[in-house]
Order: sequence, then structure tokens, then C-alpha cells
Amino acid sequence: MTQTLDRPGSEVADRVEAWVSAFQDALSARDVGAAVSLFADECYWRDLVSFTWNIATVEGTDEVADLLTSVLDRIDPTNFAVDGEPSSADGVDESWLTFETAVGRGTGHVRLRDGKAWTLLTTLDELKGHEENKGDRRPFGTEHGANPDRVTWKESREQEAEELGYSRQPEVVIIGGGQGGIALSARLRQLGVPTIVVERNERPGDSWRKRYKSLALHDPVWYDHLPYIPFPENWPVFAPKDKIGDWLEMYTRVMEINYWGSTTAESATFDENEGRWTVTVHRDRGNGPEEVVLRPAQLVFAMGVSGKPNKPEFPGMEAFRGEIQHSSEHPGPAGYEGKKIVVIGSNNSAFDICGAAWEAGADITMVQRSSTHIIKSDTLMELALGGLYSEEAVANGITTRTADLTFASLPYRIMADFQRPAYDEAKVRDKEFYDQLREAGFDLDFGDDESGLFMKYLRRGSGYYIDVGAAQLVADGKVKLVKGQVKEFTSDGVTLDDGTHLEADLVVLATGYRSMITSVADIIGEEMATRVGKVWGLGSDTTKDPGPWEGEQRNMWKPTQQRNLWFHGGNLHQSRHYSLYLALQLKARQEGIDTPVYKLAESHHTE
Repeated sequence: MTQTLDRPGSEVADRVEAWVSAFQDALSARDVGAAVSLFADECYWRDLVSFTWNIATVEGTDEVADLLTSVLDRIDPTNFAVDGEPSSADGVDESWLTFETAVGRGTGHVRLRDGKAWTLLTTLDELKGHEENKGDRRPFGTEHGANPDRVTWKESREQEAEELGYSRQPEVVIIGGGQGGIALSARLRQLGVPTIVVERNERPGDSWRKRYKSLALHDPVWYDHLPYIPFPENWPVFAPKDKIGDWLEMYTRVMEINYWGSTTAESATFDENEGRWTVTVHRDRGNGPEEVVLRPAQLVFAMGVSGKPNKPEFPGMEAFRGEIQHSSEHPGPAGYEGKKIVVIGSNNSAFDICGAAWEAGADITMVQRSSTHIIKSDTLMELALGGLYSEEAVANGITTRTADLTFASLPYRIMADFQRPAYDEAKVRDKEFYDQLREAGFDLDFGDDESGLFMKYLRRGSGYYIDVGAAQLVADGKVKLVKGQVKEFTSDGVTLDDGTHLEADLVVLATGYRSMITSVADIIGEEMATRVGKVWGLGSDTTKDPGPWEGEQRNMWKPTQQRNLWFHGGNLHQSRHYSLYLALQLKARQEGIDTPVYKLAESHHTE
């Protein structure tokens, strides 16, 4: 949201200072009523670990009162103060804050309407006495002086790699070695938490390298930095998959992550009395698989947003003479020149595959089964991302951390209201483009409430395409479009429910993925997976995001109904941002810090 100051800055600062002072006075006095009186009737307090040892949002003054009544004495919040210059726009004052708790230091953000809190964000930045070894605490790196028993940095690392998981057990095992597992492991290493990342692919980055050759990030570089090491200033705006793969491999080595490639997690059970997991893995270090039993205290699944590929079964598939691939298996268009390809689906992967196949000279048909949200990449960057993640934002002094926290400061309940204006403008700006798509027969949507891409992603993780050119091929008829549901396969193609028959040499099932919990269930068992419930989604009661409302991403980056079991993932932005808060929760438990969880999420759904 563009901000223009509409009141003198000193008046804004006075109002914010008055609120912060009154809030701290009420907290210090343990006067819940006085603190609650500083919140508007419509209010939202989003806490990332600092007050709740959870990722939770409370809504309305009754819930604010409940939170404070439950946690105030043990959290002991102190030193709330304004950080920087407050601003005001459209009748809303806002400011960054700093504060401390009994065990940590944090950052906050408040929005005031008529002098009362409308939104409040509180986040835990670090644990007192367990700060990261950076800045003036950075490691020395060597030992000066003469020592006949000197152990070099390299020798120490080699010893660690040899011992960890064998003669010495890790505190944390992370299953999944994509960007999420790598980012979290980097955080944990800086906090001194022994961690092993388990990944079935051989090398870090292979999950990117093995996808179809045209794959590239659809999010811009400013949105995608990993912790500690940002991409260089000459990094492409949209990074190709192999470049990302090489970056992840480099990052894993430089950040000294204990990365077990060619390793498959077979099973995991939890001993409630001992508080430890038994994780059985098969690891191949070049001499064939060996069984290794790991005994971590904490187990994290870092498998992105999704689980198993969703491969629907259709009658007649066994009779089809051509090839059938899920989009995750599709190698790209090489070898399919002049062939007839049918792609079932109309979201990101479907469009990427169709675009690459058309460029290679294939006869390509897209089957749209349900409506899709499409937003042009340059429009998305300018209207929805540019204020926080762009070269202009960097020039305006907006750091990645500031951008992340600004985005985090918007409670999910009202985020759609902040998103909708950008997509309303996109409809006007790109009207001709959208008209062409509709004239071609394509079913478009902007989400159940017209709030666009980000809300679709947060609610369901699917149903959209960031257009980098392939949508125009559909609009122009270069990629043929049909609509309907697949009824059956025949020996030479597929037949839709309206009787349309499509001849095909290759059918690509761009049919998405199931919930992450479906893959996790294979390792922890159905009973435990059911107890944990659905992973991802807000409970918005919109398409593919059934209620009840939770107000946060279900089971992500926070405690679950299974003690010592965690989930981490999402896009590169989320992997970077939320890895800090998950790492701090894990570090606190390693150190024996009391971590009573406020508002532990209930289990809902299993898919």
C-alpha cells in the first residue's frame, strides 16, 4: 500500500509514543484490562513465537485479553519502544517497535486507528544467551600460537561429518533437502543445534535440476534470497532451475550443512517417555545403501508445500499406446517435435510445459478442468511486489528483513483487503489480454473473493499461473484449448466427458500434488498423520481450503498435535523468513527453556 503522510510527523510520533508507553505501563503492571483498552474493537495481534511459543493470531479484544491473561506473567515483556520514524496514511498511524521478553529480544509493528491498535505484530528475533555467532561474536576461525595438537577447521568439519548420526546423535533431523530444509539447517547451525538433512536426491539442488528444462523461478530475485547469503547483484531477476540448483549446492557447502544425499527416510517413531525419535534411513555413500538409525529429539519435514504427485487414475490408461507422465516426471520437450501432446491441467506447470512444447514444434493441447487465476509477471511485480521486493524498494532502503516483516504484519483475516486493489488494477491494465483469453474460451478467476494470487497460494497452494508468455499462446490459439473432464483413455488418446476425443503421443498430467501430510504418513504412519491433520491452508472456507478458520498456515513452522514433530517449507520467501522462528523454537527446546504453547492448533482434515 502506497503511503503518503497526511499529518505532521511530530503529531504522528506523539500519538505512537503515547500508545507504546501506555501499553508497556499496562504490561508492567500486569493490568490486562488497561492493555486491552488500547486495542480497537476490530483488532488483530499476530505473534511469531515471542509471546505464544507458537505462530498464532488472536482477533478481537476478548482474544487479546485471553492471550495476555494466559502468558503475561511468564513472558514478562519489557522495554517496548518505538524504532525509527512512525508514519501515517489514510488515517492509520504505524510504527516499528522493539521489545524484550524474559528469554528473548523481539521486533514489533503496530497500526493505530483513532489512537487504538488495529494490528499488532510481535516477533522473536533472538534468545538471550543463545545469540547467533555473527558480527562481534563471529568465530575467530583459527588458533594463533604454536600447538602440536592443532585441529584445523577442515579437520574439525570432517570429524563432525564422520561422527554425527553414528557415534554422536543430532538434535534435529530434517527430512527434505530442498530450499526449505537447507535454509532451516543453516539457521540451526548458526544457533549451535546439531542437525542432519536427509534427502533422497544425490546432490543439493537436484530437485530443481531434474525438472523440465524450461523451468525457472516465477518470483523475482528480491523475493527469493536465502538466509545469510543474498544472491549477488548481477543475479538474474528470474533464476533458471539449474542456476538455482547450483546455488543451493554451493550454499550447502559454504554454510557447512550436514547434508545426507542419496538417503531415504523409511520410518520414524516417537518415544513419548524418552522424548526422542527413532528414524530409520537408508544412506548410500557410494558403496550401496546402508541402514542408519538416527535418534534425534526433534523431527522436521521440509517437503515444500506439497506431498505426493496427484496422479488420477482413468479408465483405459493401460490400453494407451503413448506415454503418460506426471508433470513432475516430464523431462521437457526434447524428442517430442511434431508429436501430439495433451496436457491435463491449466496452472503453472501446465503452462510452462505447453509453452516449451510449442517452442519445440509439438502439436500441443491444454485441457482446462477448472478456472485458473492468471496474472502477468510484470504486472505482478509492479502492482503486488514492487513496493517491498524490487530494485526500487532496495533503493528506498527497504531491506529483505523489513519487507518480510511488513508482509508478516498483515493478519491473514484482512490480507485479502490489502491484496484486492492490486488485482482490481490489473484487470483494468491488462483488460485486452484477459479479453483475448476469454474469447479463446479460457475460464479465468481472481480467487473466490477477487483477492488474487497470494491468497490462492496461501489458502490452497494451487489454481494460478504467473504468465511469462505461455498464456498468450493460448489466447492466440497456438496452444489449443479444450475444456472438460477426462472420461477415459483410448489406445490413441483421451476422451473427455462431452465426447471430445484428443489424439496423443504423450499425455502430461499437470494435476498438481496432494497435501504434504500424505507423504509424511508413509514415514510416521497413518495414525500419527491423522492426529496432526491437514498441512497448509488457512481454514478460509474457500475452494480447496475448508474451514474452520485458523488464521495461520496449518501446522507450518510451529508446534503440532504430535510433540517434537514440525513442518517447514513453502516458497523461497517463506523458507527464508519462517526458518528463523522455527529454528528459535528448536533451539529453545534444546536448551531446556520452558516453552508452553499458547493456542496449540487443533487437527483438521487429513487431505
